[in-house]
Amino acid sequence: MTETSPSERGFIPGTSALPPPASAPAAIPAAPTTAPSVVVGKAEPLPSFGSTPGSDQLARIEDKCSRIEDKYARSEALLSRVEEKVEGAAGRMNEAARQSDLSALRSEVRAIADRTRGLPGSGALVLTAVITAVLTVALTIAAQRFHLDAMLPPR
Repeated sequence: MTETSPSERGFIPGTSALPPPASAPAAIPAAPTTAPSVVVGKAEPLPSFGSTPGSDQLARIEDKCSRIEDKYARSEALLSRVEEKVEGAAGRMNEAARQSDLSALRSEVRAIADRTRGLPGSGALVLTAVITAVLTVALTIAAQRFHLDAMLPPR
């Protein structure tokens, strides 16, 4: 195992080691020794946060994330513009469909008007009714004068 250098940092960088509890029982004082303590390995103090390879990688990841967010925002703006254009085109298509429906309706009304234009008017119908009534009366009177009712079969 390695022995850490005496610093105020704990295991996690950026945090300090907890101080020993003040209420710990007093230990038996050790005899002063003049021999230096044995160090098996030397641990170097942790470098600052911005200069470690892990922090460089973290910075690259954050940079990539920000570029991805920018691309996402641009894509979202592009999609909203496309959506607006599609809605506008749909509105124009609906208007064109309404116009074609109106033109089809106009042509149908024109065809019906052409067909009904050849029919007799109200004056001709009244004249036909008067002529029919006069002829019916005249023929009935003629049938009675010439005793044509005898030709009818008996009841």
